[in-house]
Amino acid sequence: MGARGPGDRVERLDAHGCTEADWNEGTVKSATGLGFTALLLAVTLVWGWTFPVVKDAVAAYGVIAFLAIRFALATLAMIPVGVRRATRASWRTGAMIGLALAAAYLFQTFGIRYTTATNSGLITGLFVVFAPACNRVLFGVRADRVFVATALTSLCGLALLTGTGLAKPTIGDVLTLGCALCFGLHIALLDRHAHRHSASPLALAQMATAAAVFGMAWPLTEPLLLPTTETVWQALLLTGIAASAGGFWVQTAAQRRLPATRVAMILTMEPVFATIFGRVLAGDRLTVLQIVGGAVMVAAMLASSIHQAANSASSEREAQRA
Repeated sequence: MGARGPGDRVERLDAHGCTEADWNEGTVKSATGLGFTALLLAVTLVWGWTFPVVKDAVAAYGVIAFLAIRFALATLAMIPVGVRRATRASWRTGAMIGLALAAAYLFQTFGIRYTTATNSGLITGLFVVFAPACNRVLFGVRADRVFVATALTSLCGLALLTGTGLAKPTIGDVLTLGCALCFGLHIALLDRHAHRHSASPLALAQMATAAAVFGMAWPLTEPLLLPTTETVWQALLLTGIAASAGGFWVQTAAQRRLPATRVAMILTMEPVFATIFGRVLAGDRLTVLQIVGGAVMVAAMLASSIHQAANSASSEREAQRA
């Protein structure tokens, strides 16, 4: 090592071996993390809010038409941040993943016509259980005992929520369960391919694919008429711009800056917010058994999410050491 010159800066270390620059960097990261935590929590609140809003909208307007306009708006909102960095590979991959996303929203939006907003939100949250199952089936990623336990627990909660343990679930509950499965597939595909592409163009490709699918299906299934009520347009703006385009961007950005466990815990709040808004805006009422079932499902989702995130963090640490 050479001797220090008169212009060289000497960094002083504190009792923990940290320099002033280290502390400043830590403060900035902490503030950034707090900001993205608040943003992600706000996004889950918006997602929960959309369940009763969409239910009211599709009661007055066609499902396919609603989805076509929703994702067209989301695509337009994503173009400024995603189109410049898009590549052929990101378009191909995003289109494949976007098909799973389109299927998820198709099941969810038809399902919410025939079930309550609260049930729709809680059942949709089961995607955290289906995602590891899809990873196992498609990519051979092994599921451990914790996943099996949380999956069985979720099914018990689902039985209490949808049929109070005695009656059969509605067709809307079944369709929404298909939605949760498709969202699980969507997450598994993202987990497999997202690290190879920039987030914004990949999200843009997904939005554009869903818009194209619903746009082509619209004239074949429903009249080509734009909404005529303010309620439907408000729902379209909320879901297209805030929930889809804004929500995807915030989630992607937050996952790059926050610990995976914190992200998992925050996302599990979506069905909780859906239950609250379902009660406040739609007047949904749950029996005691249904409340127990919903609580069991949320607990299982949270346990599954935190366990998956912890395993991912452990795998990353081992890879770094290697």
